[in-house]
Amino acid sequence: MILVTGASGNVGGALLQCLRAAGAATTAAYRDPRRTDQVRGAGGQAVTLDLAVPDTLGPALDGVETVFLLGATGPAQTTQELNLVEAARVVGARVVKLSVWRADEGLTPIARLHRPVEQALIESGLPWTVLRPNFYLQNFLRQSSVREAGEFALPLINAPISFVDAGDIARVAAHVLTTDGHDGRVYDLTGPQALTYDQAAQEFSAVLGRPVRHVGMPDDRARAVMLGRGMPRFQVDALIEVARAYRDGGAETVTPTVADLTGRAPSGFADFVRRNRHVFA
Repeated sequence: MILVTGASGNVGGALLQCLRAAGAATTAAYRDPRRTDQVRGAGGQAVTLDLAVPDTLGPALDGVETVFLLGATGPAQTTQELNLVEAARVVGARVVKLSVWRADEGLTPIARLHRPVEQALIESGLPWTVLRPNFYLQNFLRQSSVREAGEFALPLINAPISFVDAGDIARVAAHVLTTDGHDGRVYDLTGPQALTYDQAAQEFSAVLGRPVRHVGMPDDRARAVMLGRGMPRFQVDALIEVARAYRDGGAETVTPTVADLTGRAPSGFADFVRRNRHVFA
């Protein structure tokens, strides 16, 4: 049995579809018991699990052989994911952890949330695999201004980024969860090319058939805009630090990992825009 945490998110939801399509025995983990009941009512397998409440972890891991570990980004993420690592250690479950790009270098607050969990897995004696995706293409889905004003505004990054699609991350995770040979491995996941935000705007323009421009916001402006949208201060500060870390490079590497593991090339930026034309057009 495979337990999927973060089942309601972009990667977790897509992963559930991949695993079920492959016929893998899978249980989705949700923090909200109402969501658990909905899934069960529709004939699916689900459990209620709160990474912040260790007492919920043991029952959720009953009969589980492999765990996909994905906690909610926030100040408590490290502690919560470590709770699950310990619960997995008790039952001897294999863990596949979704981490972030260059987590081992601790360049950003988000990387520093993930790195202690990676280290705990290495020291746990459990079979483990770590997936480190680059910037998600799905982050652009928050840019309603593409549709409304023909532009998107983001914290300033000048250098190219090898954006990766959440669906490709899910396909890799499904492969790793259902096949052997991945224990002790760290996989860096990217899309097929690296683009600057200005080049991404050109891709938007070509697919949508109308001009789209990129606006790079200085840190103070970006912080004010994101706080004005109601984003939590921790998340805002973290995103500003991510932009600073990769402003002039460091996220441009393109890896063949998605294609090597799944046998299918990852989605490019234009593919992503076409699939989500209803969001941007």
